[in-house]
Amino acid sequence: MTLHFVVSGALDQITGGYLYDSRIVEGLRSRGRSVRVHELDGRFPDVDATAHASAAVMAGTVQEGETVVIDGLALPAFREILPALVGKAVVVALVHHPLADETGLSAEERSRLEASDEACLPQMRHIIVTSPATAKELARYGISPERISIVIPGTDPAHRALGSHDGKVRLLSVGSLIPRKGHDVLIRAMAELPELSWSLKCIGSESRDPATAARLRALCRDTGLAGRIGFSGELVGAELEAAYAAADVFVLASHHEGYGMVFAEALAHGLPIVATEAGAIPSTVPTGCGILVPPGDHAALAQALRRLISDAPLRREIAQNAYRAGKALPTWSEAAAAFDAALAL
Repeated sequence: MTLHFVVSGALDQITGGYLYDSRIVEGLRSRGRSVRVHELDGRFPDVDATAHASAAVMAGTVQEGETVVIDGLALPAFREILPALVGKAVVVALVHHPLADETGLSAEERSRLEASDEACLPQMRHIIVTSPATAKELARYGISPERISIVIPGTDPAHRALGSHDGKVRLLSVGSLIPRKGHDVLIRAMAELPELSWSLKCIGSESRDPATAARLRALCRDTGLAGRIGFSGELVGAELEAAYAAADVFVLASHHEGYGMVFAEALAHGLPIVATEAGAIPSTVPTGCGILVPPGDHAALAQALRRLISDAPLRREIAQNAYRAGKALPTWSEAAAAFDAALAL
């Protein structure tokens, strides 16, 4: 029978969530599953009429007894028609993190998204999440642990980063320029380290939230760091690999992460990590592989960065730990097998 996999917008978008979905679809197909991807039109997750209509069209294609996996970002579009859908199909939610945990929402937006998850998630036959931290967060919706499967993202094997050898420490940050990623906190932290020798390369989409991207560029100018912090936009393939290879330290100041695939990528490249204690990050970044600080605390972030920038032996020690941890990460083939098994529950 066909497995329906539902996402909001195009599947080939470059974010951790979409990359996870794409690789899982690829893995399920390689395991013999017939997977039909539905890319819904409209606005998400605070959905509009187009999104509702697109979800209704999708639901009309589902046959009795088939399995439907709905990415959590697309789930609000099904709120009104969900009872009918779960009446004829096995409906599974894929939750990267609760929608209301996104940074930068208004109180009204947060309330609407919280209500949507509260209405939809209890109706699911099963829920798949990407980290133990997200599994725990679902308790607030009354979801019992036995109805949740944790399927950690896979990580591709990678060459160990070569880093710099000219005395300048090269910092790398990978994440869309949206409020949740905390780039403003990072820039303020870097502003406290003007006397140290460093550069920062930020890779990530500027089009998802153009206003935030513009504010970040203005903040760089206002702090006098425009010449030391570069924004590269989205990079993939060889260009992204080259950025990891040239880096000495990976840093991201997220306010929340449902897993944080870029942290796993940094581990695979043997990069010491500076990040926050938010969401699933402490379980994604093992002890000894980086320095974690409270989210939103630019002074603590600056102190952690000062330690790594100033102490080459410490960087090497943490880098070795990170590379060792990266070798133990699950592959995408293993992740697809775990996802396939969860669909059978």
